[in-house]
Parts: sequence; C-alpha cells; structure tokens
Amino acid sequence: MSTPPPPHWPPPPARQEYGEPALNGFALASLLVGLLCLPPLGVLFGIVALVQIARKGERGKALAITGMVVSLAMTAALVLVADRAGERLFHRLDTLEQYQDVEGELTAMDDMRAGDCFNVPGGDLLAERPFIYKIACAEPHEGEVTSSTRLAGGAAFPGDPELRRTSVDACWKAQDAYAMDSWALPSYAEMFYFGPSHESWSGGDRRLLCVIGTAEQEHRGSLRKDATMLTPEQVAFLRVMNEVDLALGGEPEEEIDEALPRYLEWAGAVDRALGVEAGLLDGVRERPELAGPAGAQLKEVEAARAGWRRAARATRPAEFQAAWDEASAALSVDAEKALRGAYGLATTVPEWLAGQSDGSDGDPEDSDGGSAGDSDGASPSAL
Repeated sequence: MSTPPPPHWPPPPARQEYGEPALNGFALASLLVGLLCLPPLGVLFGIVALVQIARKGERGKALAITGMVVSLAMTAALVLVADRAGERLFHRLDTLEQYQDVEGELTAMDDMRAGDCFNVPGGDLLAERPFIYKIACAEPHEGEVTSSTRLAGGAAFPGDPELRRTSVDACWKAQDAYAMDSWALPSYAEMFYFGPSHESWSGGDRRLLCVIGTAEQEHRGSLRKDATMLTPEQVAFLRVMNEVDLALGGEPEEEIDEALPRYLEWAGAVDRALGVEAGLLDGVRERPELAGPAGAQLKEVEAARAGWRRAARATRPAEFQAAWDEASAALSVDAEKALRGAYGLATTVPEWLAGQSDGSDGDPEDSDGGSAGDSDGASPSAL
C-alpha cells in the first residue's frame, strides 16, 4: 500500500516593504541656494518643491517653506545693500564732479597753518572734515585759517557739548587775535571750526582748525589784521574791547529760571571785563584826540557796570532780567563807533550790532559776542 503524497501548500505571499516617502530635492535646494548664492532662485525652488510634494506625496514641506522664507529675507537684504551701495556710488560721482571745480592744491588739514587760505568742494564749510584745497589768499577763496592747534585731552572722548564749548571759545579767541579789528571784517565773514569727531578722537585725532569763512560771496585778499599790523594803542584798545565782547557772548544756553547761578556768574564776568575797559578809558582821557569819545564811553560803561552788578546779586530770575535789560540799554553803539574812529579803526557798524546803532535798547539775547556768526564745522564728524 502506497503512502499518498503530502498536500501541496502554496508558498506564502511576498511581504510588501513599506518605507518613508522620498525627500524632495527642490526643498533642500531652496534652502541651500537661498543661503549660499542666489536667494531669488531659492524662492523659485521652494515653490516647485511645494507643488511636487503635494502631487507625489514626498517629504520636505517644512524644509521648502523654510527655504522660501530664508530666500525672501536674503533677497530683501541684498536689495537694501545694493540700494545703499548705489547711493554711495552716486554720491561719490557727484563729489568727484565737485572736486573738478575746486581751485587750489589738495592739502592735509594737519598741514594748514594760520594765514593759509583754501577752498572746499561745493563751498560747504559745514561739511565734516572736508577736503581742503590750499590757494593763495590773493585768489578767490572760501576760508582763511586763523589758528591750527592740537587739543589737550586723554583717550576718553570729552563729549560733543564739551568739545564744542572748548572749540568755540578757542576759535573766537584765535579770530580776535588774527583779525583784531572785528568791525573791519566783511558782513559775510563767519567763524567756523573743524575739530575731531567721536570716531576720529579714538584714533588720536586732536586737530582743531579755526577758520574765517567767506563762502557766501567771492572774496579775495587776507583778512589778517593782528598786533603786528596795528599801533600799540590800537592793540591795547582792541584787546580790551574783544574781551568785553567775549564776556558778553558767554551767556548761558539755558533759560534764566533753569540756571540762575550760572547767569549770576556770567554777570560777574561781564562786570569784570567792563571794569578793565573802564580802567583803559580813564587812562586815555588826558589825550586830546581821545578825551571826548573816551569820556562818553566811560560814562556808559560805568552805568552798564552798575546794572551788571545788580544782576550778579539777583535772587530771582525776574530781578536778573530787569537788571540785565538796564545794563544792556546803558551801552550805545554810537559811543563805541566814535571811540573807534578816534583810534583810527573801522567805524562801519557790523550787522550783529546794527539794531543798536541808533542808541535804542537792544535785545541782549541777540548779541553774538563776536564779530561774525558762530558756525560748527566738524565735529564735527566733527563737531
């Protein structure tokens, strides 16, 4: 008896392998291209990746979105950088065009000295550390150096307000020594200075260049009229008068009710300066050619001193203002004009004093305390 064969069992079905969907290549390319080379292309790759992922069920949707965001941000940054670079390029092209019209020889600021005349691109004396083109003073020029010095100071920047005060004070004194007869300056002459900026100070820059600017009108010739070009009597008189102008110009910047103690100190300084003037005038009253004008000026100076002394003792802002007004009204431009004529000096009343030329009360707050307007050059940075 034979044994039947075993039944035939079919083989088990093949087990199907299930794996993760493939990563979309455009999603990865979107991020890499956006970061490394062409951000606009990265945006395009991101869009293509999202379309393919939705159709094929591939992975990388978050990566594609990230690539698009990064590419958009990088594109915006590139546009901003290109815009700024274009502005600088066009500015340089404009500046180069200006340079072609500047007369003179390009000279380093450190090489300029008192008595040198110069031009600047576009006649802009308010530019921060401008390029200076030295030229003979007999030729048309826009600036004349009254002083070139180095400021004292440590490594720490003194601050813009302190640097400005120091520079303005130094340059008014330099101008008064360089062009002592302030009434002889043309109406368009102004005081400018070029000093260190916060950034250049840290690099060791301490140069302060004081300048008489004449850019408003075409000007030829030097404005120098220092002690070597005047008589001893004229020099003595102008030194005293310029010190008075400087004292009067030292008015605090704050309102009286905000800084009364500083105003009291200022009034005392003006009184002392006028006291020196009174001593000079009293000493020349015996000279026939000066007796009349000096006596008239002395009478006004003494009246003004009385007002300034009352101002220096004031306890309330209103009291100070009243004494200040009285002291200012005591001095007339006409008396000073006559005295300057007696000394053989200029008698054309400057514009900054013209409002008082009729002997009327002037607004004390309108006085510059100097021969020309105070303008800031560099801070420049510059102040």
